[in-house]
Amino acid sequence: MQKFDVAVVGAGFAGMYALHKLRSLGFSVRVFEVGDGVGGTWYWNRYPGARCDVNSLEYSYQFSEELQQEWNWSERYASQPEILDYANHVANRFDLCRDIQFNTRVRSLHFDTKCDTWHLKTEQGDDFQTQFCIMATGCLSKHNIPKFEGLDDFTGTVLHTGTWPQVQPDFDGQRVGIIGTGSSAIQLIPLIAEWAASLTVFQRTASFSIPAHNAPMDKEHERQIKADYANFRAANSQRYAALNNHPSAISALELTATERDTVYQTRWEDGGLTFLASFKDLGNNLDANRTAAEFVHSKIREIVKDPAVAELLSPQTVLGCKRLCVDTDYYQTFNRRNVTLVDISKAAIEKITANGVLSNGIEYEFDALILATGFDAMTGALLDIDIRGKNGLSLQEKWQDGPKNYLGLTVNGFPNLFTITGPGSPSVLANMMVAIEQHVDWIADCLCYLRSNSLQCVEASASAEANWIELVNAIANQTLFPTGCNSWYTGANIPGKPRIFMPYLGYPSYVEKCEDVAANNYRGFELG
Repeated sequence: MQKFDVAVVGAGFAGMYALHKLRSLGFSVRVFEVGDGVGGTWYWNRYPGARCDVNSLEYSYQFSEELQQEWNWSERYASQPEILDYANHVANRFDLCRDIQFNTRVRSLHFDTKCDTWHLKTEQGDDFQTQFCIMATGCLSKHNIPKFEGLDDFTGTVLHTGTWPQVQPDFDGQRVGIIGTGSSAIQLIPLIAEWAASLTVFQRTASFSIPAHNAPMDKEHERQIKADYANFRAANSQRYAALNNHPSAISALELTATERDTVYQTRWEDGGLTFLASFKDLGNNLDANRTAAEFVHSKIREIVKDPAVAELLSPQTVLGCKRLCVDTDYYQTFNRRNVTLVDISKAAIEKITANGVLSNGIEYEFDALILATGFDAMTGALLDIDIRGKNGLSLQEKWQDGPKNYLGLTVNGFPNLFTITGPGSPSVLANMMVAIEQHVDWIADCLCYLRSNSLQCVEASASAEANWIELVNAIANQTLFPTGCNSWYTGANIPGKPRIFMPYLGYPSYVEKCEDVAANNYRGFELG
């Protein structure tokens, strides 16, 4: 049986950096990856139009100044192929693949209290032993396929945006149906509409989307950032979501309607996620939030020619309580003659037939059906593995009422197990690359502390865990996020999943708390 100091599950950006960091500190590390290449979400989500919604100069590693200087992005918002190229460049530059076991799904992780080690078994039947486990399984990596009656009966092509084939399908002249209007669908729909003879979009809940205004990288801007990258990164780390979004310091309600709309128009023209930072109170004041929502509604009515379709595309939820989307010509696409929007909010899809989709008594016939039905977010990939801690307690049992952990990093009853950007951390509501590096660095410091003090185990105490969950919820309850709509932030998209708002809101305060815990000899942890 092979033994390692650290086993890392997942070879996305989190797993790659964990391998590089810990290996450089003298730990023996093995990474297990189910795909045949690195990149994580950017390996799997290959659908046309897949693109990052964070500026390229920010959605990148900062641990190596040489890497930052040598890599050049071609666009303001990088596409999936370019991000995957970047991931492979990093893997090659730091010789990571020699310690990554590809095409390997981890089936189980069981902790042995007799020797304080984890036993890892793969789907192929291989056994490994490791002192520490780092779960770099990703927040949006377990795709969700609703239990549609008759799905297996469909005789055409079925695709899910989260497991898109490496060879792009040909949609020219085809009748295509797409179920879902979340972020992936919003990126995909305009391109499919250009190729397909007809495109029918099934929408349950409309999403807010802001134009990206993507463009080739401004080389002078890139040069300026690279000339002082360290300070640029440091300034971003002090912002709420670790993004350079130019947050406003005033309330939306302090201005007249005309003044307010001028601000929104400027943000709309700038494009992207910065729209959410138009005013300081969009996330915690419903009246302020309504002004932003109405502005977007007015834009949709301007763009979409059919008033009935525009009304269906106008979300009736709190702006930001679901993931804010970033698009290129999404709303314009519904002016095309070959595009049809079907509202399934009141009359859900009845079944999938051999020829297509039956909804509200009407059968829509397709050659291809695309499921843009999202993910079992933040916990799904973790709970897909049989993880058992002390006394055989499974993580599934531990989290049956919702995820519980300390700092979003460790779980009481599961010694030497760490999660990266999981529930209880800023995770999906911060710049993921920044959050990943912060988590890996904290874990690495913790393991070095154990090693230098001849300690074998680290485990969150039950009281620290309970206090942390109380804090995460208390912060969230000061905002509109938990109750503004049904979202995957709360698990509401998965039938039977406990409803709990999972992310920690506020990157700088989170980092401050993590650093305080470490500075006080890992307060809240049981070390042994």
